[in-house]
Amino acid sequence: QVQLVESGGGLVQAGDSLRLSCAASGRTFSTYSMGWFRQAPGQEREFVAAINWSGANTYYADSVKGRFTISRDNAKNTVYLQMNSLKPEDSAIYFCAVRLTGRDLRRPDEYGYWGQGTQVTVSS
Repeated sequence: QVQLVESGGGLVQAGDSLRLSCAASGRTFSTYSMGWFRQAPGQEREFVAAINWSGANTYYADSVKGRFTISRDNAKNTVYLQMNSLKPEDSAIYFCAVRLTGRDLRRPDEYGYWGQGTQVTVSS
């Protein structure tokens, strides 16, 4: 069992940066690949970024590539999402989750143990 708690969201202006954190409980955290997703009002949950268990491999949605960076610190049981050059269209609730299975890491249904999310609002 893994429990995830996201933090670091807030209200910022376009062009600003934020760093989200996802703190995990459970001794097996370091064995899991992790993902960040976001969901805006009235829209489906969409993939943002993913990282493998060691941190050696990372993956990004085209919409955030070059602006966002996912990383992890297994000693601290934490995954991060550094978000730079934020845009109003990045506004959403951001969730982290554990990748449990599957071939397409962009699919939310391949993840579990979702956190409660953290709100990011970017004003223009």
